[in-house]
Amino acid sequence: MLTSLGGVLCLATARNASFREAKVAGNVYYVDSRGGNDANTGMSPAAAWKTLNKVNATTFRPGDQILLKSSSVFRGQLWAKGSGTEGHAIRVDMYGGGVKPLINGDGLFEDAVRLKNQENWEIANLEITNTGAQRAERRGVHIALENYGEAHHIYLRSLTIHDVNGVDGVKPNGGISYTSVSERKTSRFVDLRIENNEIYHVDRSGIFGWSDAWVRSKWNPSLGVVVRGNSLYDIGGDGIVVVATDGAVVENNVVGHANQRSEGYNVAIWAWSADNTLIQHNEAYGTKGQRDGEGFDSDWNSRNTAIQYNYSHDNDGGFLLICNEGGHDPTESTGNTGTIIRYNISQNDRTRGINIAGPVKNTAIYNNTIYVGPEHAVSLLLFSDWHGWSEDTRLYNNIFYVVGKGEFTYGISRANDGAYETASGFGQSTENTLDSNVYFGVAQPTADAHALTVNPKLIAPGSGGLGRLSLAGYRLQAGSGARRSGKYIQNNGGRDFWGNGVPSCKQTDRGASQSDDCAARQGRRSAMRQGK
Repeated sequence: MLTSLGGVLCLATARNASFREAKVAGNVYYVDSRGGNDANTGMSPAAAWKTLNKVNATTFRPGDQILLKSSSVFRGQLWAKGSGTEGHAIRVDMYGGGVKPLINGDGLFEDAVRLKNQENWEIANLEITNTGAQRAERRGVHIALENYGEAHHIYLRSLTIHDVNGVDGVKPNGGISYTSVSERKTSRFVDLRIENNEIYHVDRSGIFGWSDAWVRSKWNPSLGVVVRGNSLYDIGGDGIVVVATDGAVVENNVVGHANQRSEGYNVAIWAWSADNTLIQHNEAYGTKGQRDGEGFDSDWNSRNTAIQYNYSHDNDGGFLLICNEGGHDPTESTGNTGTIIRYNISQNDRTRGINIAGPVKNTAIYNNTIYVGPEHAVSLLLFSDWHGWSEDTRLYNNIFYVVGKGEFTYGISRANDGAYETASGFGQSTENTLDSNVYFGVAQPTADAHALTVNPKLIAPGSGGLGRLSLAGYRLQAGSGARRSGKYIQNNGGRDFWGNGVPSCKQTDRGASQSDDCAARQGRRSAMRQGK
């Protein structure tokens, strides 16, 4: 009897658990702009709803799915209500074909797609546009928090966002914006992913995060922010910017032709008021102008930013900006400290290679390859004043390969369009250390105990095109003096631009490539020994 009773109890418990799981799994709602009807149940393709108004008037439950029919066209705003729970997100996606359903805000709504004070949502496979007759503050997608607390698990994936005519004066408007306001209750995102989206012809920003908790006196950074695999082009101002985050990852993105229509200062990919940011495996090109106009940036009020394995080319303002606006109180800004720049390739970035502006501290720049073609004149390293000058900048194992004109300079003055007037030298920056760099086609700027001034014999310098896979020409030839002659760097990330182990056989190459394959060399030696 005890055994039988136990079996009954177990069976009942299993049935109850199954019922709970089925309930949490949620309902599936279908929306068809052509064949639907809002009087339907929405519970099957044959009984689909028709409009976004019906969706927006519904409060969805954990595990629910909202599926929009392929090739449907919806005019207005998508703002479905409700929140999911951990492991049971509410999902918006498409069904019935390969053409993404279109949501057109027509410029009548500030946000074509919006979530506000909601969490555990996944939105994927939509086309979104939001153009009005006149410019106004507008976005394709806006994820907003206002005195909410922590919002968990919001994923935006495989969206196509285009033609959003926002305003230049508001950075978080344009393609995708995520914002948090903490006036009465501290708010932030935890596990926010923006992945594999295509964004083009938007103003002002492509992907921009904002929080009023950026200031150090009420520092409350978002956690688990990942911006990955996105393709952006023809962006009015900034491309991708993370703000008020700790441990954000920005990787495998392509930003082409940013800063096309802005009067402000913009960069393709950068972090501001952010700690421990990892920016890697990205490509940035064609950024317009010299305000700021770089491919990448480690900005002020940031600690321990790592910019690695990136490809920067043809940006008007240069490859890289590292900056700190001096004069801020420590309760507001921590400055810019601990930035690491390694294993990047810059090809034909214009006017400036690396600009270190303001009282930046403790910066390591090593194993980068910077190429300047015959038609360009570039300040390879430009120090400048921004209420102070930098200190403790270390440059090791970099290759400066100049066919045109290159110089190591400091800024004397800056014009309204962002262009610097420069002079040779490092200005009032202090504690600069250079060791084991390659200077080909350019004069060595100062003492470098192990400088190399002969041709480093890159395979085909200047041959890079679009895409990181076009850069095989920046590997070192077998007879290069840059091979096995670099300075060993501790905690160097362990990999070169192509993913090869660093160092190899306890020897370090200069530039972005580590040519020696230790495993292969040991294999050859083993084969030779066996042959004997």
